Amino acid sequence: MVDISIFYLLYHNLLTQKRYHIFNIVLRNSTVSLAISYCLGVVVNFLITKYLVFTESRTSSYKQFFRFVTVAFIGFFANLAVIDVFIHYFNMYPPLARPLAMLSLFFASFFIHKFFSFSLALRHQHAPANNK
Repeated sequence: MVDISIFYLLYHNLLTQKRYHIFNIVLRNSTVSLAISYCLGVVVNFLITKYLVFTESRTSSYKQFFRFVTVAFIGFFANLAVIDVFIHYFNMYPPLARPLAMLSLFFASFFIHKFFSFSLALRHQHAPANNK
């Protein structure tokens, strides 16, 4: 919700130009809005995921965050590609394309974070056997 809300506010209220020139690169409003909203969403998503979803992870918080951000960095470009397809090939309204792109990548992200960012599969493999 943080990502989508900030995307909408940036796209409609704060970033009023259709294109922005940043470091000699021309970026669309939707791309700049996505970059900013995605970064803020990643931080909130990490905190929620760490403290509410994968609470049993014993991996250090620093390692979890580094892995989470690495996956999110790759996910950003996947989101950007999906949004681009929705906007340019399906003529979709960008604030609608954003949540659809997010939902389309949700399950892949969940499992990557479970097994990589929070190392839950590895932890269970190394658990001591129950001796009765």
